Amino acid sequence: MVADPPDAATARSTQAQQRFWARLDDALAAGRLVKLVLARPVATPVSMPAADAPQRVVVRPLQLKGQACLSFVSSHATRDITKNLPLPEGRALLLTLVGAAFRNAHLLTPGEEAQLVFGKRGTAALNVTKSADAEVEAPAPAASHDREKQRWIAINQPFLTALGVTTAQHQLVPAMARKWRQINKFVEVFAHALQGSRLADAKVVKVADFGAGRGYLTFAIHDWLRHAHGVDAQVTGVELRPDLVAEAQATITQLGLAGLKFEAGDVRTFAPGALGEKIDVMIALHACDTATDHAIHLGLRAGADLILCSPCCHKQIRPQLLSPHPLRPVFQHGIHAEQQAEMLTDSLRALLLEASGYDTQVFEFIALEHTRKNKMILAVKRKNLRPADAALAQIAELKRYFGIREQALETLLQADGLVLAG
Repeated sequence: MVADPPDAATARSTQAQQRFWARLDDALAAGRLVKLVLARPVATPVSMPAADAPQRVVVRPLQLKGQACLSFVSSHATRDITKNLPLPEGRALLLTLVGAAFRNAHLLTPGEEAQLVFGKRGTAALNVTKSADAEVEAPAPAASHDREKQRWIAINQPFLTALGVTTAQHQLVPAMARKWRQINKFVEVFAHALQGSRLADAKVVKVADFGAGRGYLTFAIHDWLRHAHGVDAQVTGVELRPDLVAEAQATITQLGLAGLKFEAGDVRTFAPGALGEKIDVMIALHACDTATDHAIHLGLRAGADLILCSPCCHKQIRPQLLSPHPLRPVFQHGIHAEQQAEMLTDSLRALLLEASGYDTQVFEFIALEHTRKNKMILAVKRKNLRPADAALAQIAELKRYFGIREQALETLLQADGLVLAG
């Protein structure tokens, strides 16, 4: 195969880039941009630490204070950085990134995907395909006879637009459909739990959300409590990353939301008194490994009536596990051992909550279509006390049978004198 003359290859590369930018400009003008993904970063300069170099950038349209903007989410090794820029500035920044910093630019619009790919010599090729992916399909108008699922959060709430879930016209951004389902499902679980708790008739509800991230669920809980449930909600999002705290606080100020704030902190070291005398609701979603235990412990010390956790990772128990006969052939496989550690860890957590005066459920929070980390531990403080002997006996039996020497939540509670030694 004869290689193209350099001039011809350059001309084709230039034409490909021009067609790509024309498609992007048309999508922005027509409000049809779903997202733009920049990937395959160019080698990091020696002077820049690897952790500082973004590995991926996702760009979405956003309306802020009535102004068209582009939201850039840069994924680094240990954090994500979000930057919202007015459309002209965002467009100018893209010009400096595509081709120079990233070799792949993936443009998604309803029904079409356009991928601009740069080779090692810097020449570009454009591949355009039609897409039937639901994530990039334009939302169809809802017919009057369609049965809509109950939505626990009104889609026209300003915080959804500020967080990029909806457009300025309060239409769901297609790429945020899964997040929208997660928000509604979580609020549904929370609402039912609240109604079955001692907080059902409370006039003031204090909520602490640990590992709040960008605050999708934190804002949603605050909104539901204030507007749907009609109570004075005092909600605090606690997040380890200061940049996300600053971003959330800016959104709160922009929207003028009362009773909502974000603080920088780590659940492992956070003192309950930092949020006042009592926390009514403790939330910790995707707290990794023993961070879930610290979150539950904090909720117990703060006297929370509701504790909602979505555990992530189960590293502490697995190295301790024995595989008693006749289970040894089952757990010789790594994936089975991992699942065993997960089940035992969360079963012990549930039993410790039972022993601490809570009715506890462990269930699937949301379908596996989005993430494997979909388990929820829900604990509701009992209105009447019940002896803890049965739960403590089951904990001791499980530990003895599987050779478990230590479990973080039990250790924390024992240090407080709240659980008898096993």
